[in-house]
Amino acid sequence: MTKNLNQLSKKKIIITGALGQDGQILSKILIRKKYLVYGIIKKKSNNKIRGVIYKKINLINKKDLYNFLKKVKPDALVHLGTENPNYLQLKKKIDFYKKNFLATKNLIDYFSMFIPKKKLILIGSSQMYGNNIKKVNLKSRFEPMNSYAKFRAESYNYMLEKKKKFQSSITTAILFNHDSKLRKKKFLIPRLAKIIKNKNYKKLYDIYKENISGDFSHAEDICNGLFKLLKLKKSPNKLIFSSNVKTSINEIINFMLESNNQKSISKKLKILKTNTTPIGDNSYTKKILKWKLKKNIYLAAKEILLFN
Repeated sequence: MTKNLNQLSKKKIIITGALGQDGQILSKILIRKKYLVYGIIKKKSNNKIRGVIYKKINLINKKDLYNFLKKVKPDALVHLGTENPNYLQLKKKIDFYKKNFLATKNLIDYFSMFIPKKKLILIGSSQMYGNNIKKVNLKSRFEPMNSYAKFRAESYNYMLEKKKKFQSSITTAILFNHDSKLRKKKFLIPRLAKIIKNKNYKKLYDIYKENISGDFSHAEDICNGLFKLLKLKKSPNKLIFSSNVKTSINEIINFMLESNNQKSISKKLKILKTNTTPIGDNSYTKKILKWKLKKNIYLAAKEILLFN
C-alpha cells in the first residue's frame, strides 16, 4: 500500500528508446532523482535498468501508443526512440524518414491535442544543418542532406505548427555527437576501439586519412542537460546540446592508441581530404538550464576502449 502511494506521488516520465545509450543514462538519472520512469522499447532485452517499468510498443501503432499514454498519464516524455544511421548507412542512402516521422508525429499529435500542458522533448540532430561547417546557433538554417536529417527537420516544423495551434509544451533538443561505453558498436568511436584492439592498422590509417572533425561530447553530459530541460518550466522551441568545441577524430585515435599502449600514428601520414561537421553553439542552453559540461569525448573514448 505504501509503495503504491509513493508511486502515485512521483512524477511520471516516459522514455522512448529506453534501452539505447541515452535512454539508459537518462533512466538512471531519473531513478536516482526519485522519478517514476516508464521505458518504451521495441523488443525484449535483459539489458534493463532496475526500477524502470518497461513496455514493448510500436510507436507507429497509434491505438496502442495512445492507450498506453492514457493509462500512464505522464508528466513528460522524452522521445529517444528513433532509428539513427551511422556514417556507412548514410552513404548507402537507406531511408530513415517514413517510420521515424510517423512515430514522432503520433507523439506530437497526442501531446498537442490531449495533454498540451505536459512536456514533450523531441530530439534533433546536428545533421539537420547539412554541410554547414561553421559554428551553428539557434538562428542557423536547417539544410538537411539525407532522409534522416530531413525527418528531423520536418518533425521540428510540424512541432512548431502544432505548438502554435494548441500552445503545447514541446521542445526539440538538438544533440550533437556524443558517446559513452553504452554507444552502439556501429558508430565511429566504438568501431575505432575494435579496430585498435584488433590492431587493424590499415583500416585505422584509412579513417585517419579522412581527417574527420566535429563537435563531440560525453553522453552523460548531454543526458544531464536533458534532465535539466525536463525540470525547466519554459518550453523553448529548440536548444542546442553540444560541446561547442571542434575535435579531431585523428587526435582521438592517437589518444586511444596511447591509452592502449600502442604507437601513435604519425602526423606526416598523407591526408586525403578534410571532413568537417558543424560545431554547435551551446551558450544559450548553458545559460537557460544552468548546465555545465563535466566530462569530455576523450574520457568517453577511454571508457569505450576499456568496455569493448
